[in-house]
Amino acid sequence: MRRFLTDRHIWLVIVSGGILGTFGVLLAFWGNPEHSGICISCFLENTAGALGLHPDTRMQYLRPELPGFILGAMASALVGKEFKTRGGKAPIFRFMSGFFLLVGCTVFIGCPIKLFLRLTAGDMTVWSGLLGLLVGIGIATRGLTSGVYIDRGETQRGGGGVLVPLLFLFFLLLLFVRPAFILFSERGSAAQHAPVLISLLVALLIGVLAQRSRFCITGALRDLFLIGFRAPLFWGLVAMVLAAVVTSLLTGSFRLGLYGQPGAHFDMFWSFAGMLLVGWMSVLIGGCPFRQLVKAGEGDTDAGMVVLGMLTGAGIVQSWNISATAAGVSFYGQVAVLVGLIFVLTTSLLFRERATA
Repeated sequence: MRRFLTDRHIWLVIVSGGILGTFGVLLAFWGNPEHSGICISCFLENTAGALGLHPDTRMQYLRPELPGFILGAMASALVGKEFKTRGGKAPIFRFMSGFFLLVGCTVFIGCPIKLFLRLTAGDMTVWSGLLGLLVGIGIATRGLTSGVYIDRGETQRGGGGVLVPLLFLFFLLLLFVRPAFILFSERGSAAQHAPVLISLLVALLIGVLAQRSRFCITGALRDLFLIGFRAPLFWGLVAMVLAAVVTSLLTGSFRLGLYGQPGAHFDMFWSFAGMLLVGWMSVLIGGCPFRQLVKAGEGDTDAGMVVLGMLTGAGIVQSWNISATAAGVSFYGQVAVLVGLIFVLTTSLLFRERATA
């Protein structure tokens, strides 16, 4: 207990989780879609739409939060002398992993951060997704202890680590310049957004804290399975949940129930399966979608490939009718989740063979 109270890293993780939970609710209160103050998959779908990668006119907006997370993490890594170009391990696998992360998130309707924001706002439809996330993380954690391991990337020469941050800086500039080829929704969820500068400043702060603390939703639950309640990341998740509940109550956005919840559906099995895919994949590649953005900001080109895969997937899930709606999960969404589960199972077996050879 004494160590817990005096460990600076634990308190940094707790502060990071608390800030993420607080602003995850406040950004929705300030204009982002309800229960979607922060949602990596939703933001990527909006960004892909703005770039013309899918035709849904309700999902087109260059969300400033994404560049903010990456650039905040990059600034923190540069100041802390932790920025370095590294990567080069299984790039095609990582790109495909990003794609299937988006499939799982959009079938559930939300990334792991949004799952907990929905839960702390009283949305009872998320329990099947939470169970799926825990099962997926449990399977992946068992795999880690059984020898499933993807090699970490090595330090690389050159400036490849700055390419993804520069790409998202370019997206941020496009948001302010607004050229004719960038699309902006006039209705639907993408038309709902907090003031640009507020969103950007909040995201920069969260990016800095997440880089310093290594905060990650799936990492917190993975560590809980591995080392129990002594895991610092788990206490960051607890802080996020508590902060989000308090902020939801104070802003009047808490509404307990199953029915009438925004961005939710009742295909519980597919919510379970989608989050199972996300949990399993996230542990395998070393972080949830949010953590991949932060790592890309640190110069990790492997995470950068995941981010590019997620951005590509964000366009495809809308174009191919994979993404779920309030009406439920389409046939194509169901097939995509099953293909994703086959993909992660197959690659887990392959990487285990490689690790134990």
